[in-house]
Amino acid sequence: MSDRIRWGILSTGSIAATFAEDLRLLPDAELAAVGSRSAESAERFAAAHGAARAHGSWRALVEDPDVDAIYIATPHSAHYEAAMLALRAGKATLCEKPFTLAVSEAEEMVETARAGGVFLMEAMWMRCIPAIRRMVELIRDGAIGDPVSVHADFGMQGPFPETSRLRDRRLGGGALYDVGIYPVTFAHLFLGAPSTVRAWARMSAGGVDENTGMLFGYDGGAVAALTCSLLGDSARRGTITGTLGRIEVRRDFFHPHGFTLWRGEEAEEFDLAYEGRGYQFEAEEVHRCLREGLLESPLVPLSETIDILRLLHEISGIIGLDYSS
Repeated sequence: MSDRIRWGILSTGSIAATFAEDLRLLPDAELAAVGSRSAESAERFAAAHGAARAHGSWRALVEDPDVDAIYIATPHSAHYEAAMLALRAGKATLCEKPFTLAVSEAEEMVETARAGGVFLMEAMWMRCIPAIRRMVELIRDGAIGDPVSVHADFGMQGPFPETSRLRDRRLGGGALYDVGIYPVTFAHLFLGAPSTVRAWARMSAGGVDENTGMLFGYDGGAVAALTCSLLGDSARRGTITGTLGRIEVRRDFFHPHGFTLWRGEEAEEFDLAYEGRGYQFEAEEVHRCLREGLLESPLVPLSETIDILRLLHEISGIIGLDYSS
């Protein structure tokens, strides 16, 4: 591996732009190329973000010999096609969450990566944020005792028009797969896979969920209460309660700059502020894994990516969210 990891960004939307800007914060990262189905779009993105080359097709990007890793930032419905192109070209792949809308496609991605000896990771940036990593460490070390409950909510201020990607069923729209994946992942980090799942949702005229509640039960007696919405800006708080204390994130639990550890009435503040939006940490994890010769990240293991997709699929069945047609 060269001194600098040379990135190619596949797609040119807003999340691709955020990733490109945060990539500037890593001294060993280079934005080598961008690829789009539109040459004009790729050229505009390259000019705006300093990419060395602009490709007018996804295939041209993944076949660029001067690209080490591909970041896939397409709408959900295109993740599988884009990731399979990158993996078959032998390129380390960081694919936006959710991996795919079908568990079988995600499993095929994992099988393809492993068979070809190619690195693959879901871009669940939350798991790489320093404050989240510190929370995981504290709970593993018994700071709050045995976790007994998780509460998390992620609602975005609407209204979003029916023409929005967030409401387009063909593009994987809806609250669950776009923002609900964060509270579900948050609960999974601290409690693992639930044994019982309950869910309720208000569905849009276009057939996607726009306000969803989930209740998870665990064999050990723990519970998780989670919500996601496209109708209003929720507090976006996260709380993990244990037998000896609790951890609270007051806002934006999925990319916090700090949190509070409570033991009784005593509060300890943790400040883990960072520059940028926080996307640099997932790229940094890819760099670490590539330099260590790892084919998957221990921070974002592929087995847990698949487990969470299965959980989302189960919830989809309960609330009547169907992307198959």
